Amino acid sequence: MAVNDIEMLRQAGFSFAMENAGSAVVAAAKYRAGSNNREGVLDVIDKVLKHEAPFNQ
Repeated sequence: MAVNDIEMLRQAGFSFAMENAGSAVVAAAKYRAGSNNREGVLDVIDKVLKHEAPFNQ
């Protein structure tokens, strides 16, 4: 994500930043995902489908 996505992240109910995102993006997101180079998106999808995501608690 780019810096121009920060407002979108702040407004989203469930916002994620990749582990290797810039610090401003990470600060704006509510949740973290692993690196996009290490299947971070897939890990989040798996957790959501298994009801293990932080917002499923």
